[in-house]
Amino acid sequence: MSRIGKLPVNLPAKVTCEVNGNVVKVKGPLGELSQVIDPDITVTVEDNVVKLTRPTDLPRHRSLHGLYRALIHNMVVGVSEGFEIRQEFVGVGYRVEVKGQILVLTLGYSHEIQFKLPKEVTAQTAEVKKGQNPVLILKSCDKQLVGQVAAKVRSMREPEPYKGKGIKFVGEQLRRKAGKSAGAK
Repeated sequence: MSRIGKLPVNLPAKVTCEVNGNVVKVKGPLGELSQVIDPDITVTVEDNVVKLTRPTDLPRHRSLHGLYRALIHNMVVGVSEGFEIRQEFVGVGYRVEVKGQILVLTLGYSHEIQFKLPKEVTAQTAEVKKGQNPVLILKSCDKQLVGQVAAKVRSMREPEPYKGKGIKFVGEQLRRKAGKSAGAK
């Protein structure tokens, strides 16, 4: 059996899960999410515990078993606690400003970039102290969506390997290059 797939998903207080055919809906204090499940995988909800079973040990069924268990677990965590991604803007003059659902990014280009956020994602900037880089905080109950938005924002100016300028995730270790050798003749 799949080690991930056979683990039950416990539903915290104030979180409900409904199964209609092959659609799983999870409701909680932070929102509502739904996921279409492959018809071969069976989902049951008993006593605030969600269990998934598969019909055979075929490689396809084994992989789907773990996949859908992980997706349902992320939905439960999302509607109860939510997900947060922090991004750091490294570089002289690199800034981010939040105006409602629009991010105004200053990234060293000749113009500002305006990026519209989906309605499910909220953004805020951390307080910038002198000598520190600006930090953007993205929050949502949908892990996949907030990750996709963060990747799109990062792609506007990916960190370069020599000085590390660009948009990076907080805590991310960048692979740095040495640059030119000083004593080469």
